[in-house]
This record gives sequence, C-alpha cells and structure tokens, in this order.
Amino acid sequence: MSHSHTHAPGETHSHSHGPPQQPPQPTVDPKLQALIDADFQPVALNLQDSVLALCGSHSLEKCTECGVDYVNLNRMSRLLAQNPTVPFPPPPQMVTKNLSTMVTSTKDEGNAFFKTGKYVDAIRKYTTASSYAVQRPPWEQNGLMREELSIVISNRSVAFLEAKDYISALADAELVIQLRRSWGKGHLRKAKALQAMGQLKDAAEALKLGLAFDPSNAELLSFLAELTTAQES
Repeated sequence: MSHSHTHAPGETHSHSHGPPQQPPQPTVDPKLQALIDADFQPVALNLQDSVLALCGSHSLEKCTECGVDYVNLNRMSRLLAQNPTVPFPPPPQMVTKNLSTMVTSTKDEGNAFFKTGKYVDAIRKYTTASSYAVQRPPWEQNGLMREELSIVISNRSVAFLEAKDYISALADAELVIQLRRSWGKGHLRKAKALQAMGQLKDAAEALKLGLAFDPSNAELLSFLAELTTAQES
C-alpha cells in the first residue's frame, strides 16, 4: 500500500507502508558447495557456556589426541560474545577508540617516568601499553596494532638501554624491526644497543640496513658517521 503527501510547495513524496523488503540472499555456487561438502568431516565437541568449543573426549581447547585446535576459533568467539553490539561481519575500518586511548595514555605515563630517570617504572608502563596494543580484535586493521606496538616497544628499548639492560634493549629493537621493517627507529634502537655492547661493526651494519629503506634518514646518517669515526680512531 502506498500514498503521496505534499511536504512543501511543489514537492511530493511517495511512501510505502507495506511490509519491509528482505534483502536478496546470495546464491550458492554449486561447485564450491560440492568441494566444501567433500572436505567436511564431522567432529565430536563440547560447548562451554555456548561460547567455547572443546574436544568431545577431553574437553580441551587444543587436543593432540583428538587432532583439534579451537584456540583461535574460541578467541574470536569470546570477542564476539563480549561485544554483542558489533555487527557480524564487522564493518571495514572499524577501530576500538577506547583501546587506542588506553595505549596512548599508558605510553605517555611511561614517557613521563622516562624523562625523570625512572627507567624501571617507564619499562613497566611501556609493557602495560604493549599488552593493550595486542588486544585489538582480529577484525581491526593489523597495521594499526603494528604501529601502536612498534612505538611502545621502541620506547621500551630506549628505557632498557638507559637501565643498562642491553640484551633486552636489543631484543626490543629486533621486535620493532619485525613489526615495521622500513621504520628507521627500529634500526637506530638496534644500533644503539649494539654500540653499548661494544659491537661497533654490527651497529654500523644495522644502520646501513635501515638506510636501505630510508636513505635520507638524518638520525641514521648522523649515528653512522659517529660510529665510523669511532671505528677509525
């Protein structure tokens, strides 16, 4: 049933008051469905709280004897259960702003401790911030998690360096490079840690690798010149 109203001079709109139209259902590709059916193998499982999948024989998330691993499936299930308002599948470009705020504010608290020479306290704050950063649900952009985490771990590497824990500073620098290989900070942090350990040649090589990604990076060029002078003297 439909009728028209006049909403403004010379303007009419038609409205439908019938039942809402259902969106068309996607068609199933019979060949793809046949492949799915051929590969399907039913398994016995138990459901815990209608959320978690466990193996049928031992009620384990990951069971070698049963040959099942529901760890990643259950992580997704928990996240969806804890976020009932999130549509499924979640829309693209979705970002948990509260989590970003927690990462940033905790990192800033670490920075404040670092500036006053309280390196152990700074390390604790950076570690907490990193634990927040990795909690992003899997449907959010992976690049955002890598960016947030790399900044926090880079800061923690410097704090470890100032605390004279050079091994931990080097390990954090390596992690930063894994997260963002082309970012100069990771290579700089690695070189600084290696320099503190007396490995000047390896430190210079770390800088050269960073410069391969960013040839005009002023920090890398300056530190490389410093190391070259130290090696020649």
